[in-house]
Amino acid sequence: MTSSGMLRLEELTRVHTAGQPPALDGFTLDVPAGSCVAVLGPSGSGKSTVLRLTAGLDAPTRGSVHLDGRDLTGVPPERRGMAMVFQRPLLFPHLSVRDNVAFADRVRGVPRRTARERAEEYLGLVALGGYGDRPARSLSGGQEQRVALARALAAEPRVLLLDEPFSALDTALRAEMHDLLTDLRVRLDPTVLLVTHDPAEADALADTVAVLDGGRLQQTGLLRELYTAPASLAVSRLLGGRTEVAGTVRDGVHSSPLGDLPLPGWVPDGPGVLVVRPEAVRVTAPGDPAADVTGTVVRVRRRGLRALVVVEVPGPGGVPVEAELGAGEELPAGRPVGLVLPVAARAVVPPATTSAPTGARPGTSRASVGGGPGRRRP
Repeated sequence: MTSSGMLRLEELTRVHTAGQPPALDGFTLDVPAGSCVAVLGPSGSGKSTVLRLTAGLDAPTRGSVHLDGRDLTGVPPERRGMAMVFQRPLLFPHLSVRDNVAFADRVRGVPRRTARERAEEYLGLVALGGYGDRPARSLSGGQEQRVALARALAAEPRVLLLDEPFSALDTALRAEMHDLLTDLRVRLDPTVLLVTHDPAEADALADTVAVLDGGRLQQTGLLRELYTAPASLAVSRLLGGRTEVAGTVRDGVHSSPLGDLPLPGWVPDGPGVLVVRPEAVRVTAPGDPAADVTGTVVRVRRRGLRALVVVEVPGPGGVPVEAELGAGEELPAGRPVGLVLPVAARAVVPPATTSAPTGARPGTSRASVGGGPGRRRP
């Protein structure tokens, strides 16, 4: 594989229809050579638009794509040094597995025998050695995506683009593909730009994450930082946050129907929504002096060995707070409980009607992300 490249997307904007809101608005992102950056967002957020503009399949209304400092404006997709793996494998059904992988070399004029030999090497990398003679139509869904990945790698791209390629696979196959891509990163050190709607996938594969919502970059950074310090309600909700308590911040204390709760870091005074992740909330006895608030369990949601409980805290209309129980723990609806909201787990974001000041909170970035080097085995 050729050396990996440094990708920069600068102020990318795409308006599909005049007079309509842009599908992508001023998106800027750095993807360092050898890193994997995930663009995470819900359906319709503009994720696939990012990849299509990067690959040159669509032209931006404004902005530019740079690879190792070279502006790719006007450069056709086949000359950008990139390869994409789509949600569907898009294999050639009339070709063998080997010839599907050899396709890029054949287009570049590589002799057939050489192209096929190289194809076998890449099939080995994706654990499909010995499958070369099989017709592409005979493969399972997971095998098809392995072939699609091998075909993309055989093109020796400077940047590998992944458009939710594992979203149609079942849980076990998806985990296998995550392990495979992690191994390939160790062996080949590619630059990878991944788009996904799944936070778990972003966590498994990416060095850093850029959250996209409504065509705009919301926040970038390590996923664990985004979990604990989201910059907006959109980020919190996308990452599974469900507790949202409106209130006011003054001198580092959030005041709401939950009471006056000190915050772990600086937050500007004014209206703010307290968000706390359910796994951080500890359920205790209602009389426990360590409890920050007390309430009543009103709903239980099963999640395998664990359960989520919704606790209603007294207040105007009732204030719901979610908590995750430990493995095997049970709590019936109607049970009074106390809740401990650890100070370090408390975060405040702007109300939904206020634009999120992305970058105002320490540890976040306004519009770009610099991921670390690709993962390597120790």
